Amino acid sequence: MADSMNEMLRKDMACEGLLECFHDLKALDREIFQLLSERREPLTVDEIAERVDRERSTAYRGIQRLLQAGFIQKEQVNYDHGGYYHVYRLRDADEVAREMQRTLNDWYAKMGQLIGEFEEKYGEDLHSPAPAES
Repeated sequence: MADSMNEMLRKDMACEGLLECFHDLKALDREIFQLLSERREPLTVDEIAERVDRERSTAYRGIQRLLQAGFIQKEQVNYDHGGYYHVYRLRDADEVAREMQRTLNDWYAKMGQLIGEFEEKYGEDLHSPAPAES
């Protein structure tokens, strides 16, 4: 079950906690993200799986979650005599940070709207006196 907002605010969070907070990523996803952040050159699925000591299919699922969240990018490398393979690298951190800021702004606006709706729906009921008994 997801933590409440109050619980999240009380936790000590590192910036890497944004991976879980914004996109509900798992420990393996964070490990892959960290691995890619330490590397200058992109890595294949097999190289990632070996370095995080997981099966290829497990590493691939983590990579897919990071791709879907927009933290990494996939590049195609072509062989000289036909065929290709994919490598993965981190996306530009500034670009990702701007996207997270936009997501946070959208969330903030939506929460403000919902708070306004809550106030309209329940505000008068909470402040009006109870009917007198006869």
